[in-house]
Amino acid sequence: MKIKYIGLIVLALVLTSSCEKLKTEQTKDQMEQVQTNTDGVVDKFADIEVLQYQVPGWEELSLKQQEYVYYLTQAGLAGRDIIWDQNYKHNLKIRRALENIYQNYNQDKQSQDWQNFEVYLKRVWFSNGIHHHYSNDKIKAEFSPEYFNELLSATNTELDPSIAAIIFNDQDNKKVNLDLSKDLVVDSAVNFYGEGVSQEEAEQFYAELKSPDPERPLSTGLNSKLVKENGKLVEKVYKSGGMYGPAIDQVIYWLDKAKGVAENQEQADALAILIKYYQSGDLQLWDDYNVAWVKATKGNIDYNNGFIEVYSDPLGHKGSYESVVQITDFDMSKKMEALSEQAQWFEDNSPLMQEHKKANVVGVSYKTVIVAGEAGDASPSTPIGVNLPNADWIRAEHGSKSISLGNIIDAYNGQGAEGKLQEFVHDQQELDLEHTYGQQADKLHTALHEVIGHASGQINKGVGQPKETLKSYASTLEEGRADLVGLYFLYNPKLQELGLVEDWQGVGKAAYDGYIRNGLMLQLVRLEPGADIEESHMRNRQWVSAWAFEKGKQDNVIEKVTRDGKTYFNINDYDKLHDLFGQLLRETQRIKSEGDYQSAKDLVETYGVKVDQDLHQEVLSRSAAFNSAPYKGFVNPIIVPVLDDQGQISSFDIVQPNSFATQMLQYAKEYSFLPDEN
Repeated sequence: MKIKYIGLIVLALVLTSSCEKLKTEQTKDQMEQVQTNTDGVVDKFADIEVLQYQVPGWEELSLKQQEYVYYLTQAGLAGRDIIWDQNYKHNLKIRRALENIYQNYNQDKQSQDWQNFEVYLKRVWFSNGIHHHYSNDKIKAEFSPEYFNELLSATNTELDPSIAAIIFNDQDNKKVNLDLSKDLVVDSAVNFYGEGVSQEEAEQFYAELKSPDPERPLSTGLNSKLVKENGKLVEKVYKSGGMYGPAIDQVIYWLDKAKGVAENQEQADALAILIKYYQSGDLQLWDDYNVAWVKATKGNIDYNNGFIEVYSDPLGHKGSYESVVQITDFDMSKKMEALSEQAQWFEDNSPLMQEHKKANVVGVSYKTVIVAGEAGDASPSTPIGVNLPNADWIRAEHGSKSISLGNIIDAYNGQGAEGKLQEFVHDQQELDLEHTYGQQADKLHTALHEVIGHASGQINKGVGQPKETLKSYASTLEEGRADLVGLYFLYNPKLQELGLVEDWQGVGKAAYDGYIRNGLMLQLVRLEPGADIEESHMRNRQWVSAWAFEKGKQDNVIEKVTRDGKTYFNINDYDKLHDLFGQLLRETQRIKSEGDYQSAKDLVETYGVKVDQDLHQEVLSRSAAFNSAPYKGFVNPIIVPVLDDQGQISSFDIVQPNSFATQMLQYAKEYSFLPDEN
């Protein structure tokens, strides 16, 4: 493996008209080797840090395996424009205008206005659109409309004035609006529903769709935009020849090449079904693919690719495009086999009602992996753990795959925040627990959340899927439920019995301290003053923590301490907190199993949405002293094929971009396959 840190790389990957031959061009005089940043930080702006991640173990793969990884990452990147258009109908127009200005403006680049423009563009790049990736609020431009018009004129950039105005006005302010006083479809800017489609109409449309097999319901609406044509609701399906067809055709091209170098027949068969799904848009094929993908557990390379997570749809139907390509972390995965092998024990010993437990937890597969490339909704902001597929019936009958993104977690942990930790811990004991067990607790919670949490529990027979019964609360209830599974078992001697920890109580206490500290205080740094919590994961961390705090008041389980004008939350009784987490897990599973919408609403709205504004201001003030951004994301390493004299791939270089802008502009040049309007 050759690792180069570059200031600029021009790598043209072009398909011939017959789509049969790959061309690579690398201009070596445009590659500059630079010293890697010791802290891994590539860029820092606004509330964001952009980091690098490494790909350890790459050199241990065979050339064929490396080729497989390369094709899968190219497939992911080929669909990059899709997430931009899904996030907002005008995103591609706006992004291309901003990029044209950035590359062609040659006047005063020292002014504050220009610097503000650069920051705005980087924030838009990071969020895959003009709405903040986490808060869903429209990103505020810190330059004037007049200055923007000057930039447009100076660079001969065309952008409709009505669209340019959206950058500055109040139109489409919220990407995903979960305010129940609003129409969740009409008042959400996300591009999953067409003009004139209301929440009531959309809910009725999907309620009337019936799956051929009610016991194995299709993921209705997952890969389409619901629009009105001649007054009638119809779906524009994402497929070859349909919506997003030009990008999907490129995805198919690279998936087909990957199929030709797959590690085994099971992988190749799953890819063949995925290709047919992209060609047809048939949701039955999506289910067939997921079953085949779950069963393809052999080999060292795996991936996620498709329209997968539904967090960005206020109604929970539409999947956002994403791709993650992974290499097995052999050492860590071996250590975690014991956890996945005990999935049934965890289910049997959970505090769930007996009728809500699975009698047979099928085929849970857990791995710690090394990420080799990400795209779509998984990049630049990335998850640290994934459990798929999302269909409950597939989980019950065929199992699921749970992964922890090991090198991503390591890159996050490499970003020290010691001063901030000392500022918010209650005492030396809490600090010592975090130092000794904190990272281990975080990794174990991610593992338990993904492999045990998402695989646990069952829905009562005859009850619809959560997206139908729990509606806008389905995502936060599911994430909170999985968190609670992890929290309940983190404080359990079984972990020590399995050889996963040396001190189960120390690990459990550190996990509980960290969760309460984050859920009640630290995560508030991600919100603007006066804001409610909208994002599903933030909501779940608050409603879990706030519920436990409230219910434990009588026994002073968690104590709110004020010292020198500063607030701390101190856990006085870890055993009772463990019991409270068990009670809440039991109730959360009941809500999901029974489809109890009113209880879901009461739980989330009471504990997970509203913010103590005085505490929020305090957290912001105390955090301001530390040079640490609340959000972090990553540039992707670039896998560069090296060709021999016959034009065949002889090896691969891994190139680390040292500039966030370099990667974003390269992506815009190499992977823009969609028109401005779709």
